[in-house]
Amino acid sequence: MITMKRLFLTLFLALFVSTNLNMTADAGFFANKKSEIIKNYQEKTAQRDIRKILNKQNKLATKHDYNGLFALYSKDFISSDGFTKDVYFALIKDTWNSYTDISYTTEIKNITVNGNKAEAEVYETALATSTQIEEGIKLFGELHSYSNGTYYFTKNNGKWLVSGERVKNEKSYLKYGDTRFIDMDLTSPETVKPGEYYTASLKIDLPENAFAIASIGRDEIKYPQSQAPEAFRKLPDDHILERMFYANKNGKNEYNIASIGITKSENITPNTVRVYIAGLAFIMTRVNLENEVENAPKDK
Repeated sequence: MITMKRLFLTLFLALFVSTNLNMTADAGFFANKKSEIIKNYQEKTAQRDIRKILNKQNKLATKHDYNGLFALYSKDFISSDGFTKDVYFALIKDTWNSYTDISYTTEIKNITVNGNKAEAEVYETALATSTQIEEGIKLFGELHSYSNGTYYFTKNNGKWLVSGERVKNEKSYLKYGDTRFIDMDLTSPETVKPGEYYTASLKIDLPENAFAIASIGRDEIKYPQSQAPEAFRKLPDDHILERMFYANKNGKNEYNIASIGITKSENITPNTVRVYIAGLAFIMTRVNLENEVENAPKDK
């Protein structure tokens, strides 16, 4: 008679033999699953590490820690404007010297990893204050900057470093005095072809008691930066100023910059009217040259 214990043992041995008979057929399946699990783990780990770097970068930039920030970037770093690491950080230092209280925020939208390469899509903002003296009047100013872009990372010797960046779009507002409370915007194409004509348009919701003059200029993004001549004109009755530009063929991205001056008047006495500068504003938008900037990370 076969005891119950012996029956269980027989069934167990039969199951074991059956499993081993199918093991060869299933080896590929288990190997693929193992490889998939390892890959997913490595990607999650890389994404976590890159997220930490981006958060650290934001903190170091806000603290104006030049050396700490410099260490996060590869020696072969190239910006979307073709700037090397040294030039890129010279621009950062210039910005910190001009806006001593500038602070930054970074919103991480997506991180993708492919072996020792990775990309992080981000939305970044910057905020700073400034003062300007015009005709003996001290004007308080605010800088607001917004951009969408991608940071590129390369892993060397087990360490992730920022190896490049591409700015998809960028806009900055520097407003002094009453212009801080006036809605205004400068619009330009995000991307243009070399030698292509395009239009930049400035719109201002001008108060009834104010008078405005403005100009729109175009500068190639290079270092050191040169300032294009400005031609101020009275804002048209519809409060929209437009200017057409011819995109450069020099392989340089461009900035469109609007400069605005607001004046107001007030009655001092029945026979005396005082006209004064109520505010100044500068708006800058980026115009990317379509895949032409030498050595820079390319649009996909």
